[in-house]
Amino acid sequence: MKVIIFGAAGNVGSRIVSEALARGHQVSAIVRRAEQLEKLPAQVQGIIGDATNPSDVARFTSGQDLVISAVRPPSGHEELLVPITQSILTGAGHSGVRVLIVGGAASLRIPNQADITVLTAENFLPDAVKPIATACFAQHQAVEQVTDTAWAYLSPPAMLVPGVRTGKYNLGSDELLYDDAGNSQISMEDFAVVLLDEGETPAHHQVRFTAAN
Repeated sequence: MKVIIFGAAGNVGSRIVSEALARGHQVSAIVRRAEQLEKLPAQVQGIIGDATNPSDVARFTSGQDLVISAVRPPSGHEELLVPITQSILTGAGHSGVRVLIVGGAASLRIPNQADITVLTAENFLPDAVKPIATACFAQHQAVEQVTDTAWAYLSPPAMLVPGVRTGKYNLGSDELLYDDAGNSQISMEDFAVVLLDEGETPAHHQVRFTAAN
């Protein structure tokens, strides 16, 4: 499968690259700056591109089998997340390629608390992460309005952290997942597994889903 990844040099994106390569996929990566090309494995075709330009996105994604968006704007520019995501979806819509979006947990509902979400729950989020959480909440709302592109939106649980690849996870839909010990987390390595499993065997179509260890 030909997979093209936006945000491939990031913490999550780099793990998606590794997982895709381990599965034998042909991987291309779009990065913002030339120095980010040095972070990519030698097997990856690195491309410097502008994800905010739908025409560029359409050109880059043409002939691919799967687009993965793992973009995260720099700190202080979180408001760019929505237009970048919209541009990727528009461009991929023109090229006719399915998009898997690495989203955020902000819009997931807290179990047994009516319509309270991770973002709106009192004292749930540290102040430091509220800007990106707010952007991810808006991103999910924007993605849900897209009807002319094939997409799925993957929200992590409360904690998405570097760890080990176990290949084991539980799936959910719109509620935050917890394990029996009350933890809500997944390793970035297993998050990449979830994403590539969905890419290889699509089970979610124009919906959000979530996963946790």
